[in-house]
Amino acid sequence: MKPLMQRGMGRYRRLPGAHAAGPMPAGQRYADQEIRQNLLFTGDSSSSHESFAGAGQSIPTVALHQWPAAKHGRAARRVLLYSHDTFGLGHLRRNLAIVEHLMQRKPPFSGMLLTGSPMAGSWPMPTGLEVRALPPVIKVGAEEYAARDLSSSFEAVKAQREAAILDAIASYRPDFFLIDHAPAGMKGELLPALRFIRKEMPATRTVLGLRDVIDSPETVRQIWQTQGIYELLETEYDQILVYGSRHLFDVVSAYKLSPRVAAKVRYCGYVARTGLHGVADVPVAPSGLPVVLVTVGGGGDGYALIDAYLEALRRIPQNTVHSIVVPGPLMPPDQYQSLAGIAAQRPDIRIIPYTTELVELLHMADLVVAMGGYNTTAEILAARKPAILVPRSTPRMEQWLRATMLSQLGLVWVIQPEEDLVGRLVELVPAAVAGDRPPGKQWDTVDLGGVHRVGEVLEEMLHSGTSTGISI
Repeated sequence: MKPLMQRGMGRYRRLPGAHAAGPMPAGQRYADQEIRQNLLFTGDSSSSHESFAGAGQSIPTVALHQWPAAKHGRAARRVLLYSHDTFGLGHLRRNLAIVEHLMQRKPPFSGMLLTGSPMAGSWPMPTGLEVRALPPVIKVGAEEYAARDLSSSFEAVKAQREAAILDAIASYRPDFFLIDHAPAGMKGELLPALRFIRKEMPATRTVLGLRDVIDSPETVRQIWQTQGIYELLETEYDQILVYGSRHLFDVVSAYKLSPRVAAKVRYCGYVARTGLHGVADVPVAPSGLPVVLVTVGGGGDGYALIDAYLEALRRIPQNTVHSIVVPGPLMPPDQYQSLAGIAAQRPDIRIIPYTTELVELLHMADLVVAMGGYNTTAEILAARKPAILVPRSTPRMEQWLRATMLSQLGLVWVIQPEEDLVGRLVELVPAAVAGDRPPGKQWDTVDLGGVHRVGEVLEEMLHSGTSTGISI
């Protein structure tokens, strides 16, 4: 324990980018803003959309009905990113990590982001990034969605999203259209756009970005077969970027891609936002104890993990750890209030509704307790922090597969769904902060160069005009 204690207390005094706990969680705090955003999409014009102009800080919403073609100089390499964002913050965070790097390359790319995230209006954006908000939807079941604005039908909102996507493509005229995760978009909303590009803008390269694991291979193959995704990959995409490594998860083999599609695949390594940003912070009482960061991403389904962790703390001697708990902006208000009430009873627990600078907190922590989402996991690996992952196994197997794979490499501990969650946390947390580590520690097996390699691939495509399959 002594080496951890000697790391000093100064770094625990202030938490960067955090939003102080109060009587109302962030998800509720932004409810009025989200409703206002939704109402902007219920007008008569099917092509109305909303735009944000990034200034390196939280940005206000501004209605935008016409995009002047001359706003960006044609010398810039333009990339339009699509992020459907129906649940959580993963897609938004991954896209921002990629576009932030692209806009910093020399020469830089010019970027626009299409996002359906209800948090887009409150998230710090890279300076110069243009963001157009799609009418937000919520996921209500497997491959089923509904409009967040209950006064609108899903069909109307989907039509508005399709029109907004087409308008952005036609007016921005990107060199690259980089689609995150969903080849056809949310419920096929990208199909008109992909057809338009092939017919009217053949110089625009269409690129699909896939996280390392989507779901169990059997489930992905079934869904892709049913939805016609295999044909879409054959005809509508110039390149497929996998944000992972082939030797860890072979997408070509797992999803049974045809030789023609396999030739388009590039394995880029994990995409992780690693830079530290000097942003506003809030005070945290220094304790001198090892710090445990508990994070559940957006928080929509993170209550059970945080509740179990707080119960485990009751069984662990006090003054063992100082806990920073981040429920996330999308946790339901009643769940947040329940957790905040428990945390308020202990001086060694600091609860922060949400933060836009999780990387900063990761670097401050001695141990991370999290689910198995892509972005948080990649950032944990980049920071080389000891971590306990508690992945969900429904409705998708994605988190469980990723966490199990990393556990087999000795990079994290994993608590399986069938295990006693509280009991395992009681066992693992004190041992981890005392210096224990999983056996193996095969750090050299994980490639974390994703954002750099995405930039390299796009530049190669721009110069060559062709796509080549190169795997790592």
